Amino acid sequence: MKVDNEISLRKLSIHSAEIIFNKIRTSKEHLGQWLPWVRQLTAVEEVEDYIKQTTDSVCPKKDHPFEIWYKNDFAGIITLKEVDQMNRKSELGYWLIKEYEGKGLMIRSCEVILDYAFEMLELNKIQIKCSVENIRSCNIPKQLKFSFEGIEREGELLQNRFVDLKVYSLLKKEWMRHHAAVEKNNRVYR
Repeated sequence: MKVDNEISLRKLSIHSAEIIFNKIRTSKEHLGQWLPWVRQLTAVEEVEDYIKQTTDSVCPKKDHPFEIWYKNDFAGIITLKEVDQMNRKSELGYWLIKEYEGKGLMIRSCEVILDYAFEMLELNKIQIKCSVENIRSCNIPKQLKFSFEGIEREGELLQNRFVDLKVYSLLKKEWMRHHAAVEKNNRVYR
């Protein structure tokens, strides 16, 4: 999926496992602050196993992971996690390599994934959960007009301690209303 002239999203592929592993390894300290699995990652085979597990999954709640590429360089991952087709909902997870933060990549990538989730997958609700301490991550749902639902107390084990998670959600009708308003504003100012 093309996001814009700089960013593209590609379905997670086994062919990218070594690139992903090396990028995670060079950003281990940065990513390990917020992603519990990063510090335990020791071999490219573990990335390959994850990719096989998510791409070969036939379970009813399947992940939809995408690689984020910025100017032909791997920048991160964005995933619709455990897509629940019966209840038409999912959780959106994401991470970027440190060098690509602050460039607007994640907001632009999320917008495309939200379109995909609501239009192609016909989902009704997307949640985002972020550590209350991860200010950058918490800003993403705010910028995307998600509603703050509350705090999931001690919702994740991170670096041997439980951390609280902020929970945000967005409904399809809210996303469509927001998009209609943006389109209207774009037409007015052209």
